[in-house]
Amino acid sequence: MKSFHRVVIAGGGTAGWMMAALMSKLLGKRLDIKLVESEEIGTVGVGEATIPALHTFHNLLGINEAEFMAATNATFKLGINFEGWKDIGQDYFHSFGTTGNDHWSAGFQHFWLKGRAEGLAKTYTDYNPETVAAFANRFAHVPRNGLNYAYHLDATRYAKYLRAMSEGYGVKRIEGKIAQVLKHGPEAGPERDGDIAALQMQDGSRIEGDLFIDCTGFRSLLLGEALGVGYEDWSYWLPCDRAVAVQTTSVRDPWPYTRSIAHPFGWQWRIPLQHRVGNGLVYSSKELSDADAPDMLRQNVEGELITAPRLIKFTPGQRNKVWERNCVAVGLASGFVEPLESTSIHLIQRAAIRLMQLFPAGGVSQGDVDEFNLQSKRELEHIRDFIVLHYHVNERTDSALWKHVREMNILPSLQHRIQLFRETARVFRPSDELFAENSWVQVMMGQGITPERYHPVADLMGRQELNNFLSDIQVKVSRTIAGLPTHKAYVDQLCAPYREATLDQLVAVMPKV
Repeated sequence: MKSFHRVVIAGGGTAGWMMAALMSKLLGKRLDIKLVESEEIGTVGVGEATIPALHTFHNLLGINEAEFMAATNATFKLGINFEGWKDIGQDYFHSFGTTGNDHWSAGFQHFWLKGRAEGLAKTYTDYNPETVAAFANRFAHVPRNGLNYAYHLDATRYAKYLRAMSEGYGVKRIEGKIAQVLKHGPEAGPERDGDIAALQMQDGSRIEGDLFIDCTGFRSLLLGEALGVGYEDWSYWLPCDRAVAVQTTSVRDPWPYTRSIAHPFGWQWRIPLQHRVGNGLVYSSKELSDADAPDMLRQNVEGELITAPRLIKFTPGQRNKVWERNCVAVGLASGFVEPLESTSIHLIQRAAIRLMQLFPAGGVSQGDVDEFNLQSKRELEHIRDFIVLHYHVNERTDSALWKHVREMNILPSLQHRIQLFRETARVFRPSDELFAENSWVQVMMGQGITPERYHPVADLMGRQELNNFLSDIQVKVSRTIAGLPTHKAYVDQLCAPYREATLDQLVAVMPKV
């Protein structure tokens, strides 16, 4: 079987350059990697909030954190504050990391519920260091990974940062627009008949490859249009189908968390970077018109507008397959939920790592294709259920949108999780699932689910022992956070050595193969 060594990545942006960076770092010596993109075609580029799993990706690339943060004007993120999601005027925080101390038989929430019943427990978030630090506007790297964090970053600068790194590892960037996707015919033999053969460019050039990565966004030019892979629509459970984004000047120091603010028509994000704030509305076109959305966003931001509002239309869902024949879709070309839990960049990362693990060096293996598709489908469906949870369990009565999502029939997989937690305070999850037990606990309790009972192991603690157990945790959290600098001061100090360097200068000092 013919060896695969020519890889063509169609599309740049975050998806294309994350894939190019990891592939060239790992396999650049044996692959011919080309990335095709056009300066005339804009990218969605609103995925400016991340989750802690990005550390894994950066470690694989050998990225220096301070350099990266200076290059992308990044800040730290400790979680998401959900404002008005349960009901108007009621907020809660979904933090990274863990809350309290678990027992092998039961999570911390069982002991907290016991303590609350006896009048001993403080607010659940008082036992979570990330939440306490977030609202105190403090941050530092704490020993033994004491604070779990992610980043807010400038997605456009991040793509440029990864582009420079990828080109240092040998990736060839080709400027231009794709005019047509060409496929092999019967003359190529039964194994390759129907595979993608080349990209025909508008300037008449032809870019041939063995493996094609579709990073062409929602259009999915290769996988969707050329290979005809269908799309599974999730609009019933996730009725928001529009987003409008804008950048504004900062009017206060950046806070170390994302704000997610519910509205009758959907929700709004605020993401603070070092130099500006990213803002956007995610909404249902049945509740808010595209003509009115930009003005609605303008009315709900702080600072002066840096960019004009940009409208993005989407259909929540996933491709029926993300790997078909010799084409793998990554990023928006493979599917999209919505940016509520900042999973878009994570899904690009997971696809890149998964493809490296299943790379078809000797040609496409159907076993690899099936495994890739199975893992991708399972992962996105887990994320879908978690995001639907935020919508479904609500007490808002101010619009048809919130009434629909509260009364809609949800999938059995999510219904089981909700029922289990409501009756027993238990959360069981597959070991490979993205969101940990503490995430499910925080969101379910934050949205208003109060468990009917807790694990009997909590009753083995006497009143004084339980009080000491809870107090010790809360005091340690408070003392740790009280000793931290402000978030802005720490970011400024960390990035100071690289502040005057240009993006190209920062990348120039990165190690190369």
